[in-house]
Amino acid sequence: MSGKVLLVAANIERMTSGVFDRVLVPIAGPHNAANTARVVYHFDPKDAEVVVVHVVEKGEGVPDKASVEQRRVFAEKAYGSFWEVFPDGGPTLQFRTLYGRNVGETIRRTAEEERATAIAFVPRAGNRWVRYLTGDVTAELLKRSEIPVIALPKEQKRIILTHDA
Repeated sequence: MSGKVLLVAANIERMTSGVFDRVLVPIAGPHNAANTARVVYHFDPKDAEVVVVHVVEKGEGVPDKASVEQRRVFAEKAYGSFWEVFPDGGPTLQFRTLYGRNVGETIRRTAEEERATAIAFVPRAGNRWVRYLTGDVTAELLKRSEIPVIALPKEQKRIILTHDA
């Protein structure tokens, strides 16, 4: 993680002035979306903007794993799971379905286009072999992002922030 600073904090409210103003939140599916929403809601101020994205991974020259319609329905279910966690009067929510070959690159590029102040996500479980075969989205974001990348904990006890030094 050259050029990055890693911070671990117990009280995020004192440290996030401006970081959560417009946060991009990638989700993988309905279960991941609900879990991520619970954690993001805990940290996001009410006047924040949250751009929730789901990336449909596209293969080059190979058949897609599912039809476009199946992917759209899956994304809509994930957005619904995220939406259910946020009560009225919370942060402003936007939902976008993205398409790309490299999930991490697609998320990073969209965050820059959206002028996000941070990318925040709850890392999914997975072993090294799976990450090797499918690509490590977290590593891609940490290596190449010009904006802060926030790995949110599964529990609300601590949070990890990374940003350029």
